[in-house]
Amino acid sequence: MLNTPVLINIAMVVAGYLCGSIASAVIVCRLMGLEDPRGGGSGNPGATNVLRLHGKTAAALTLAGDMLKGLLPVTAAVWLGLPHPVVALTGLAAFVGHLYPVFFGFQGGKGVATLIGVLFGTWWMLGVLFVITWVTAAAISRYSSLSALTAAALIPFYTWLVLPEGAYIACFSLMAALLFWRHRSNIRNLLAGTEDKLGAKSKE
Repeated sequence: MLNTPVLINIAMVVAGYLCGSIASAVIVCRLMGLEDPRGGGSGNPGATNVLRLHGKTAAALTLAGDMLKGLLPVTAAVWLGLPHPVVALTGLAAFVGHLYPVFFGFQGGKGVATLIGVLFGTWWMLGVLFVITWVTAAAISRYSSLSALTAAALIPFYTWLVLPEGAYIACFSLMAALLFWRHRSNIRNLLAGTEDKLGAKSKE
């Protein structure tokens, strides 16, 4: 039989996935009486699409919800003093839950805000480095997607720099790869010069 610590570790990872599966964009829009973001704009249930469709308030609430569902389970795992691999896997599970939510037909968002929450929950400096990179790239390029991709690409390096634990480097590298995969349409648009810039209304 599994002993209690193992059960706690497994339960924490499962809780991370279930927490990540809560689609903040869909819930916020329903509560505010707005169109489901999966049916308009880019069809992505994330803060950027909500901003384009419904404005700053709905987008801010969506962003906060997506960050919290990465932050809370990881913070709980750290507070419980669970091993680094378990904390890392909890973050990965929350991120995967956002991408493929069990409660919403496994059709989720692209993971940027949830990744930020996971990073802050793991070690605040990682979150700060991601945000600084995103803001710098956005100021230069004016592309939200390119900024997220740039920051995500640097996260394995940042992790190696400030929190050189193999489990974190591996899980954050996988998250970065998944984020790139989920942004493949944005990458095509960037290469074609058709990607929407920050503040622009979606053309889709």
